[in-house]
Amino acid sequence: MVSDVGRSRVLVVVVLQLVFLQQLAVCVRGSDLPSRPRKVEADVGAVAADHRICSDLGVELLKRGGHAVDAAVGVAFCQGVVNPGASGIGGGDFLILRLADGTAEAYDMRETAPGLATEDMYAKNRTGKTLGGLSAGVPGELAGLYVVWKKYGKLPWKQVVYPTIRLCVKGFAVEPYLAKEIVTNQEKILADQGLRDTFAPNGTLLKAGDICYRKQLGKTLTQISKHGPNVFYHGAVGRKLVRDIQAAGGIMTFSDLQKYKVKVRKPLVADTWGLTVLGMPPPSSGGAGLILILNILAAYKNVSAIEGDLGVHHIVEAFKHTYAVRMNLADPDFVNVNTVVKEMLSPVFAAKLQKTISNTMTRPPKFYGGRWNQLDDHGTSHISVVDAERNAVSMTATINYSFGSKFLSTSTGILVNNEMDDFNTPTDNTTDALAPAPANFIRPYKRPLSTMSPTIVLENGQLRAVLGGSGGIKILTTVAQVLLRHIAGYDPLDAVTLPRVHHQLEPNWVSYENFTNVRDEHIEVPWETRQSLLQKGHELRSASQAVCQFILHDLRKPVTPGYKTYDGVFLGKLTAVSDLRKDGYPAGY
Repeated sequence: MVSDVGRSRVLVVVVLQLVFLQQLAVCVRGSDLPSRPRKVEADVGAVAADHRICSDLGVELLKRGGHAVDAAVGVAFCQGVVNPGASGIGGGDFLILRLADGTAEAYDMRETAPGLATEDMYAKNRTGKTLGGLSAGVPGELAGLYVVWKKYGKLPWKQVVYPTIRLCVKGFAVEPYLAKEIVTNQEKILADQGLRDTFAPNGTLLKAGDICYRKQLGKTLTQISKHGPNVFYHGAVGRKLVRDIQAAGGIMTFSDLQKYKVKVRKPLVADTWGLTVLGMPPPSSGGAGLILILNILAAYKNVSAIEGDLGVHHIVEAFKHTYAVRMNLADPDFVNVNTVVKEMLSPVFAAKLQKTISNTMTRPPKFYGGRWNQLDDHGTSHISVVDAERNAVSMTATINYSFGSKFLSTSTGILVNNEMDDFNTPTDNTTDALAPAPANFIRPYKRPLSTMSPTIVLENGQLRAVLGGSGGIKILTTVAQVLLRHIAGYDPLDAVTLPRVHHQLEPNWVSYENFTNVRDEHIEVPWETRQSLLQKGHELRSASQAVCQFILHDLRKPVTPGYKTYDGVFLGKLTAVSDLRKDGYPAGY
């Protein structure tokens, strides 16, 4: 629905009159629109990533006979290099895998608190929770990528890592989104030697079209390609990384790296809206939160309940109920969250909440039962992959803030996360009357709570969709809205592109989209919808939303007419969409 308006600077507003949020609008401004589509259709395999280079890289690995896991691992390495503000081996991930034979697993490669971490370690140093070495959690991405590749990968490890090494050494052109992130973070980039040398060589910030080199990271990845993760968690790379982090004020030790373990968990599974949803279990709140939102709205028993302006209100109210509950979740190895998760998955519990939603008004936060202030987690990157056999991977990666801790290890080239800010602390300053959540207080080797929501959707036992988001605390509401639009019959591109809203209970306002991306594509919730929300008592504020990468497996369109299944697996057409909000482009073949 996003069209080229030629060389004239004409504002075009396209109103999508479909069955869900029908009064939301998508606008396009300007003539410098990309010729490459945001949506691709494919018969064999598809990748929807945040960056076009990485989507292409993932499809190339699939073409070489790779498994969906090979492609996902390759794309993860790639995005950590070309979109370094959001992910990388200095951070951590959540991954949902669903094989064509029905096997499903959840890989928790989330960062952990260092062994010397304490509950009150930031009481006198709030800045240290977000900036520099003290803000770093123990990275888990590399360990997790290797574990899942070792079990399911078909291509040699070196072959999966090599394309990213080449990008590091040969360089890559800075795209507009990265250029914008560099400008936004220029003060901190210029203040850190590693970041400055990489993104402002000779003291000048890289801009769109400039060539960026990650040569030191390329050397590190070369060692990893030869020796696997041992060189990171038990060898020379890890020792160098820890030395740099400690020099930057951190408390991470080499023993912390040695003790890191990937957790392989069972996905959360729920039947709702005639579909089966596979979501990430705690310490993610994404899986349970998404299922609760869907179940609250399913309790209306009619898709009309999520139509138009009243539908927007219903959705916002479901968000408020869900965010009231999510802060009771935490790392299950430290806190018993079984009762909370059971409630969040319960259609009966959801129906009780739905009955409290008024069609004419919203209510104050305490009405929804919230006890704890919200944890405002931050930036991420998402990858969705489906291969020729219809194995599927949904993976969300993070280093938390844009450019993480704003510290790049000069001896390894690794950009370090600031994931410790995803823990609550007793001295957290809040803008509301709600206290910080004790379930998410810091403990040595504990994993902080997250809203990352990698999701896989089934219908009658067959793969139907793979999706997930990036963008911190708004990931959950973004994934929910895209999936609801799909349920309501939207084309995949429309489901991702339409403007979105968000509510997290506290602060008590609806954030709505009024956003222009780096290619002058504009998205805005229209005036009529905003007025309807105001009339119901919602306070509104304009803010950017999270980003979604989506792949649809069409169970109504077989790849080859008359030939629908292979060993009982339906082979349908694939449609992959990457979100224009992060200037992403998908790939397929």
